Amino acid sequence: MTSATHVVEEKIPVRAPVQVCRDLVTDLAGWSQLHRPAVHAEHLAGDASGELVQRWYVTGPDSVRTWRERRTAEDDGRRVTFVHEPADPPFADLRGAWYLEEQPDGTTLVVLRHEFALLDPDPAELTRRAGLLRQDSLAELETLRYAAEHRDELAELIISFEDPLFVAGSVRDAYTYLYEADKWPERIPHVARLTMTEEVPGIQFFDMDTVSADGSEHTTRSVRICLPNRKIVYKQTQPPATMTAHAGHWMFTETPEGLILGARHTCTIRPDGLHLLGAGTTVAGARRYLRKVLSANSMGNLRLAKAYAEERAEA
Repeated sequence: MTSATHVVEEKIPVRAPVQVCRDLVTDLAGWSQLHRPAVHAEHLAGDASGELVQRWYVTGPDSVRTWRERRTAEDDGRRVTFVHEPADPPFADLRGAWYLEEQPDGTTLVVLRHEFALLDPDPAELTRRAGLLRQDSLAELETLRYAAEHRDELAELIISFEDPLFVAGSVRDAYTYLYEADKWPERIPHVARLTMTEEVPGIQFFDMDTVSADGSEHTTRSVRICLPNRKIVYKQTQPPATMTAHAGHWMFTETPEGLILGARHTCTIRPDGLHLLGAGTTVAGARRYLRKVLSANSMGNLRLAKAYAEERAEA
């Protein structure tokens, strides 16, 4: 016996146009930079019934939840519905919608509604689940509000780039090298220490000490979503003091001659951490610094993965 359908609905006024709010609601990939729990969102399929996506959220110090949902934008994106396919226990059904209501003064009232039914109609579990949905809804609404109202500032603070490298080897070997992060202290010079756990296959958490080319030292904690021989997505759950967020991926794209190995970084500069890069450092200076340092680290890793894969291709 399943419970009846229950509703959790929260709303927030946003000092931004509907279009800005709509873009944020539909750009799931961008949420990893804006919303602390969000790690990754991946498009799986799309048809007349909507877009099917898989999403990964951090739910604790060493846990990740993943689910699939079908999303459909209606009324020029002012209503975005979502249905979990399937709903994971204890839910028998979980769906909802974002509503973007334009106000007379040009601002937007954003409403986030969840409708759910439980497999077991236990009153205590119903209260707990409704409370968690309300808590998550309020957090997502606040993230959207901040991002919409500070969109111009964030455009300057967020830097994103990708470095590619051709590898005359196999995807499997290049993937193995980067997947085995627990071996990085032996393999990668700028990694001084790394401790890793992988309680769920393909979901890694690790604490890492690194030394950049300029001699600066950083300690970070990261989560990685490993999609075999295709992509490794990462997000620093504890980024360095110069950033409020740092995420990215390793991409493995097979070619007739080998593969293109790509390293992407997307990070958000922390304005109150600019002084850590030197007195008088500006946002523009921080962008140049991060582009140089992060790219140097990535290219070093890419070259090591290239050598590893190409050595095995020649064997």
